[in-house]
Amino acid sequence: MRKLRQPIRLVLASLMAFSLVFAMAACGSTPKPEEPTVPEVVDQPETPAPDPVELQIFAANSLEKGLPEVQELYTAQHPEVTFIETQFKGSGDLVEEMKAGGSADIFISASKSTMDTAVENGNIDEATRVDLFANDLVIVKAVGADITINSLEDVKNFDRIAIGEAGAVPAGAYANQSLFSIGLYTSDTGKDGEYDAAIASKVVQADKVGTAANWVATGDCQIGFVYSSDIYRYDGVEVAFVIPADSHKDIVYPGAVTADTKNAEVAADFLKFCQTDPDAQKIWSQYGFEVL
Repeated sequence: MRKLRQPIRLVLASLMAFSLVFAMAACGSTPKPEEPTVPEVVDQPETPAPDPVELQIFAANSLEKGLPEVQELYTAQHPEVTFIETQFKGSGDLVEEMKAGGSADIFISASKSTMDTAVENGNIDEATRVDLFANDLVIVKAVGADITINSLEDVKNFDRIAIGEAGAVPAGAYANQSLFSIGLYTSDTGKDGEYDAAIASKVVQADKVGTAANWVATGDCQIGFVYSSDIYRYDGVEVAFVIPADSHKDIVYPGAVTADTKNAEVAADFLKFCQTDPDAQKIWSQYGFEVL
């Protein structure tokens, strides 16, 4: 084999070296794939917890069982809202308490007339007033008592009749209105009248509707005028007679936010909750109220 001449060998060596350098340069110039951009994490400000709110409610005595359960239900859904000890009294007494400076966020009355008085006294924000519940008036007897009442006139046959004091207890005013319808009371408003001689000495006036129910349960009175919802609140009494609805004014429970509350928005929301929440409605029905 013939040897290559020296110059040719130098040229070939140079070409090989150039090719190697070019190949290495080409490999080094291949662009690397871009790394994915990681978005910058920005701390989001936490939503501040609602400020705690305490609500004070003045409520008709007949709501004594159902209302606390609805309040617990509301607090379960709104943990920031709690209820100060609710005042359960005759609606008229609560109106007088507010007039004298008693502080509340919500007033729920057992009659429109007592709410009207609270509005006239300037204690109520009338724009927030809403009718919440309806009720019925009944005559009760002690459970198992041998008592039969076929008509309202039969009340004359009993010696002790429990009726709420009409000025403070709406149930008493409704009872008197029904007695007016048969001539046994002298005022169609159920207030400021007199009982007919046939029952005047037999009527025992109670400070609240619950007292009237308890007097019947204990035997201190033979019969008493109470709401149908009271049958669910008090042991020992049962319905003896349902008083005709057309013998007295409609039994409606209005509720409203008070004029001086500092928690108007929450108070109004609770009243709406009483009417619209399905579980709250079940509680009212359980205690004999009809949600309006």
